[in-house]
Amino acid sequence: MTASTTRIAYEQTLQTLSTASVHKHFDAFVDIDWDDPDYAVIADDPRWVLPSFDPLGATTWYRSLPLQRQIEIGMYMQANTMKVGLQFEQILISGLMHYALSLPNNSPEFRYSTHEATEECHHTQMFQELVNRMGIDVAGGPRWFRKLAPIMPLAAGPLPFGFFVGVLAGEEPIDHVQKTMLRSGHERHPLVTRIMQIHVAEEARHIGFAHQYLQYKAPKLSSRQRAVMGVATPIVMRVLCDAILKPTRKMRRDLDIPKEVVDEVWWDSEHSSKVLRDMFGDVRMLCGELGLMNRFSRRVWKAMRIDGRPSRYRSEPATRAA
Repeated sequence: MTASTTRIAYEQTLQTLSTASVHKHFDAFVDIDWDDPDYAVIADDPRWVLPSFDPLGATTWYRSLPLQRQIEIGMYMQANTMKVGLQFEQILISGLMHYALSLPNNSPEFRYSTHEATEECHHTQMFQELVNRMGIDVAGGPRWFRKLAPIMPLAAGPLPFGFFVGVLAGEEPIDHVQKTMLRSGHERHPLVTRIMQIHVAEEARHIGFAHQYLQYKAPKLSSRQRAVMGVATPIVMRVLCDAILKPTRKMRRDLDIPKEVVDEVWWDSEHSSKVLRDMFGDVRMLCGELGLMNRFSRRVWKAMRIDGRPSRYRSEPATRAA
């Protein structure tokens, strides 16, 4: 395929994604009926209990707790996940604006980037609204993550390839967890289900764009840049995954989770280790396609404990990708 043909195919894909954003998008305060009685947040609702496939919910420690305590922990964990999710989305929105600022006229990336930023704004609204209604004063990500949040988006202008690797590092774990929950059939609070349905539907486009962008730009990398990104990618994946999913010190204190349980859940047990590896099957597949997998970079993936078989196709269920 020639460079011009590749460019045409890439632009057509972006046009398709932009058109989809016009005709199928969601508004946080139109497409969620916040006043529906079924969506009421009730503190003793057993549907807040963590499911058995959740790394913490699967522990003997959690299952041995009184029901009300299980509910309280489940609510706190859900609220904090939403909070750190919206913090990541805020970084993404800011980064997309920095990236768009560097684009020339007639750039197809400009239109799609602004569509995505608009959708991410609605995601932050619905995440924050749920946190507000739950009434739990969660902090979200770890302190270092929140301190660096205003700085991280600045990389999108001069280092767009690395920025979109970081985009996947934040989007893939959340997307994986939410798809697993939706596929499980586990009874959860309907408001959480509705928010996840909207988020997963639109994140499919956002993740798709990041994949397409990296696939289009990878051939333009120098051998040195390719070597650096091959090593940096698994490190970024693991660091941002922990920032988003691993409880902070404040969370561990607030929930009184024993240290041995923390060590088991994030990510020392066989079950949690598998959960961690499964999150990145799609990224391992993408890195193979981009030429970012070599003997040395595979060692880094293994050192980060996120190595394994790549997915055969995007969003392959984890039960198969294990």
